[in-house]
Amino acid sequence: MLPLLAAHLVAALGAPLAVRWLGRRAFLLLAAVPAAALVWALRWSSDVMDGRGPAESTPWVPHLDMALDFRLDTLSWLMVLLVTGVGTLVLVYSAGYFSSKAAGLGRFAGVLMAFAGSMLGLVTTDDVLLLYVFWELTTVTSYLLIGHYSDRKASRRAAMQAIVVTTFGGLAMLVGLIALAESAGTYRISELIADPPSGTGAAVAVVLVLVGALTKSALVPFHFWLPSAMAAPTPVSAYLHAAAMVKAGVYLVARFAPGFADVGAWRLIVLAVGSWTLVHGGYRALRQYDLKLVLAFGTVSQLGLLVLLVGSGSEAAALAGLAMIGAHAMFKASLFLTVGVVDAATGTRDLRRLDGLGRALPITATVGGLATASMIGLPPFAGYVAKEAALEALWHGGGTAAGVAVLVAMVVGSALTVAYGLRFWFGAFGPAVRGAVPLPEPDEGVWPPLAVSRPSLLLVAPAAVLAVLGLAAALVPGFGEDLLSPHATLYPGDPGHLTLWAGVGPALILTVLVLTAGGLLFWQRSRVEGWQHRVPVRADADLLYRRMMRRLDDVAADVTGVTQRGSLPFYLGTILVVLVALVAGPLFAQPPMAGGWRLWDSPVQLVAGALTAGAAVLAARSRRRLKAVLLTGVSGYGMAALFLLHGAPDLALTQVLVETVTLVVLVLVLRRLPPYFSVRPLAASRWVRLAIGLAAGLAVGAMAVLAPAARTAEPVSVDFPEEAYVYGGGRNVVNVTLVDIRAWDTMGELSVLLVAATGVASLIFLRRRSGEIPRVRDASADQPVWGGTRDPMAALRRRAGEHGDAASAAAGARPGRPSAETLRASRTLAPQRRSVIFEVVVRLLFHSMVLVALFLLFSGHNAPGGGFAAGLLVGIALVVRYLAGGRYELGEAAPVHPGLLLGSGLFLSAGVGMLALLFGGSVLQSVIVELTLPVFGDVKLVTSLFFDIGVFLVVIGLVLDLLRSLGSEIDAQAEAVTR
Repeated sequence: MLPLLAAHLVAALGAPLAVRWLGRRAFLLLAAVPAAALVWALRWSSDVMDGRGPAESTPWVPHLDMALDFRLDTLSWLMVLLVTGVGTLVLVYSAGYFSSKAAGLGRFAGVLMAFAGSMLGLVTTDDVLLLYVFWELTTVTSYLLIGHYSDRKASRRAAMQAIVVTTFGGLAMLVGLIALAESAGTYRISELIADPPSGTGAAVAVVLVLVGALTKSALVPFHFWLPSAMAAPTPVSAYLHAAAMVKAGVYLVARFAPGFADVGAWRLIVLAVGSWTLVHGGYRALRQYDLKLVLAFGTVSQLGLLVLLVGSGSEAAALAGLAMIGAHAMFKASLFLTVGVVDAATGTRDLRRLDGLGRALPITATVGGLATASMIGLPPFAGYVAKEAALEALWHGGGTAAGVAVLVAMVVGSALTVAYGLRFWFGAFGPAVRGAVPLPEPDEGVWPPLAVSRPSLLLVAPAAVLAVLGLAAALVPGFGEDLLSPHATLYPGDPGHLTLWAGVGPALILTVLVLTAGGLLFWQRSRVEGWQHRVPVRADADLLYRRMMRRLDDVAADVTGVTQRGSLPFYLGTILVVLVALVAGPLFAQPPMAGGWRLWDSPVQLVAGALTAGAAVLAARSRRRLKAVLLTGVSGYGMAALFLLHGAPDLALTQVLVETVTLVVLVLVLRRLPPYFSVRPLAASRWVRLAIGLAAGLAVGAMAVLAPAARTAEPVSVDFPEEAYVYGGGRNVVNVTLVDIRAWDTMGELSVLLVAATGVASLIFLRRRSGEIPRVRDASADQPVWGGTRDPMAALRRRAGEHGDAASAAAGARPGRPSAETLRASRTLAPQRRSVIFEVVVRLLFHSMVLVALFLLFSGHNAPGGGFAAGLLVGIALVVRYLAGGRYELGEAAPVHPGLLLGSGLFLSAGVGMLALLFGGSVLQSVIVELTLPVFGDVKLVTSLFFDIGVFLVVIGLVLDLLRSLGSEIDAQAEAVTR
């Protein structure tokens, strides 16, 4: 299965390129992928009939006992045939339906292939979690397919409606599936059905699973999204809404019914909702004038019948339901494709405009007639065989009041199917319908005569193949029964049979009654339509949905207006108050610690703690921004001292470096902010903020103290020192944890750093961001820099130094010799912005800081340090260069674009992570190479060093990007304002 799913994924990714190269002919190439899956399923037919279908299990997360489980049994085999067979024909049909110049055709092809692969995985997986994953993948891809015509409001609205309804059901289904799996002690679907859990909890979980099935298969009261989805292109309607997506809910019911059909809630919902949907959909189909809407409401009706049959819990009904699933996919997909032919040939789908089309399109009319005959249950078609079996099963199971009601609903719904089936075919290919609602006049006043064009073979052939298959399948009912009965035997009750002629009996009498009643309804269609339009609609599900969404929007706007006040202190305070409220109860319920409290190990810790707490309190009470920032920095350095006193030099070093960089960044930001937090008196609010801060701090501190005391199992960190050396090849537990033990977390953090740098830059840069790096040679002589004023004397001295004239001698510079400068860009600064002492100190320390950073980088695997600390130290070195010499000095110190460092670091870390695969390991696993070299002796090389180098580059890139945006760009904007 995995190779087939991978083939669909590759086809989905390559579809846009294939369409660009081949145009619409690319659909013919893409059709080979589901066709291959179809051939694969057909090859397993005999084994599936004997109960020896293939089963695959690939370990996914072995430690959590999670695997990629797939299984092909009778039900999944049938669904694979439908998904791949109809999918192949729909792709062939698309090659003739779309124009090569159609907008978004490559995207459509890719999403359609992704949907086909998702549906294939859904019907073959044997794992509960994978079932939900594929379920939601079909939801997302169907949303994109329904909304393909994104420039049309109807398409956007229909797509949004479909994803909202089906996602709601999917979430409910997820809760139910997990509850069932946890109750049964297994996440394998086959094991769950073989030994289903019982009790109230299981009954509630089953109802939640049914909610997911009902929303996906558009049963009442969630049926309204399916007719709206007819705004999608016709191939989407034929595939998703006839053969694939809407069948997912029916498949789910058929999959879980053998284990849960005897649950009272299951049976009540299936029988009531299935019967209601069967009748309601047929009734609504009789009042439609759009060919696709007639089929859409007819599909709703048929889906109700399918759920009713496969979910009722009877073997005979289940066999009829499986046969009806196959028949419905063939005739309904064929009819949708036929509508596409009519639409392409005439430009309309309105029954009131189409007149005598059967004479102009005889082949299309014949194909539509064959599919319609199967839909309404005429012999000898697959639809007739399945309906005969269904009537026979319901007749013999109708000994109760519920059984009689279901049989009556089946007869009424089938009669309505005959009526709207005849309405569809005669409306499309017979004389124009003159119904109760007249045809609206166009803007010009008169509808022009229809110009019928001849459809291509690619449009007619797929529909013809499906229609003929509906006839051929009915001619061998015994073979179909042998294929489908293995799944039907999982149900209790007497077995059923599929046959073309069962003799004169109740089923035949009911069939004659159905055909007669349906024919009479079609004959009196004008009166029926008039009566329908005179009867008021008391409750419309689509209208109710729209009203609910509007009310939801109103409530969301009100809540947003109350909560989103534009005040960051308010947001942070709300978060902290909620945190305190959530943890207060468990903390008070926690029994006191055994052995009492130990406040400190030495008095020095008390001093550091008092300094940290005091600085934090003063920062909360401060009104001046700079004062608050500095006090926050003092608090951070106090935390570093506490780390050091507790024997964690690595954490202390990192805390000092982070605090330093943070202080610089905050000070750079403060240049564009008012000096005070507010011009209003904030005495009261300061105390409120202080109270919230104290409460949050006490709550977090209590959690830090009590959580370890409440531990019942040995912490995983106990084994970290040994694992760090044996598997990670290093003695620095902190660093090895970052680059090996929890390397996936580090990869995520690196991605967050990259996104953060990009977000900050997007907020600061007012114009399009370029890769230009300002250098000293780009500075003009009279340009005010770093907020300084024009300095004519400095410009004169600069020009004198360049030309070597007498003025240069007067300024103290000899001709032909460069002027003494501690930093290259110092001459670009205004005099009042310069500090010679600072420049000299930076000149002396910069290279030493870089060398120390390299030492930390390469020694961090066994000693305090590592890529993160080393990158921060280099970042601080760049910070002091910028603070001493301005933005041009930053360009001289690091003439490289930050994005190059960020991308290279992330790429290097990910690349090293994949390197372990070459040595038979897993992703991000360290590889240890030990060598003996002539000069160096024993050398131990760990690949995580290169991962650490990637971290090093990402951190440098982050700091450099912050300096470019919060520093250089703000400087440039200030200079532009000054000019």
